[in-house]
Amino acid sequence: MDLRRLRYLVTVAEEGHITRAAERLGIQQPPLTRQIRALEEELGVRLFDRLPRGVRVTEAGRVVVEAAQAILERTERLPDLAARAARGEQGRLAVGYTSSGAFHPFVAQQIRAFRAASPGVQLGLAEDGTPELVRGLEEERIDAAFVRSGGTYGAGLLVEPVLEEPMVAATPSDHPIAALRDVALRALADETFVFYRRPTGPGLHDAIVAACLRAGFSPTVGQEAPRMSSTLGLVAAGLGVSIVPASMQRMNVAGVAFIPFSGDPGLTAPLLLVTRRRGRSAIAERFRQQVRAAAPPR
Repeated sequence: MDLRRLRYLVTVAEEGHITRAAERLGIQQPPLTRQIRALEEELGVRLFDRLPRGVRVTEAGRVVVEAAQAILERTERLPDLAARAARGEQGRLAVGYTSSGAFHPFVAQQIRAFRAASPGVQLGLAEDGTPELVRGLEEERIDAAFVRSGGTYGAGLLVEPVLEEPMVAATPSDHPIAALRDVALRALADETFVFYRRPTGPGLHDAIVAACLRAGFSPTVGQEAPRMSSTLGLVAAGLGVSIVPASMQRMNVAGVAFIPFSGDPGLTAPLLLVTRRRGRSAIAERFRQQVRAAAPPR
């Protein structure tokens, strides 16, 4: 469909007169008449009734004119839409996060801030394990991901530290340790641990095991859970104790107590932002820059 003909159609309909429409369009009346007739032949309907003084839009013509106006309005907006997309203000952004990352207030703050600053961007969110998020980035199903694991990533991914937070002990609320103000990591040597599966979060898993070894013991793992959030459910059921990022306290799981560690056991949980090194959209780059600017000084 020729957009020029659609403009001619709308102008004739607005003027109700071929000659006046031709003057408004800056063309001669005969070519305009031919273009309108060609459009009628293309569509197979009569768009105007010819009157002694001007023209009148037919019922079919009225429907076509309304559709043409909508099409022309959208085409007029194309340059602005293209410019907004190039600036990262229009389009779609898919952000992933691990279950533990979702509970850190920084993640929610960044998502809210980006939504407020970019109302034209459709924001999609996805919670998953680190391996699944990495695969989503590599397959370009998501654009950015907040993860906890500082393990090995492919050369095509950019991994940037955002912040680190302390980790705390999580025990059943009726456990003797739950009454303490703080606890030494060594005091957990005889406890049965509930861990999240290593493939899900290898970085935190290995960091906890290494800290326990430095404290003089190897943790006895009684249960493993697919997500850190489900780990707390197993702790509440009395199946063992665990070590989790401090922000997990925001879950307010009934039956679980959180106790800070005394001294410095070297247990911190990183929050990392992962994006693709190449092929980042302007929107993904704007989100990355926002997160970097908001990250606390290291």
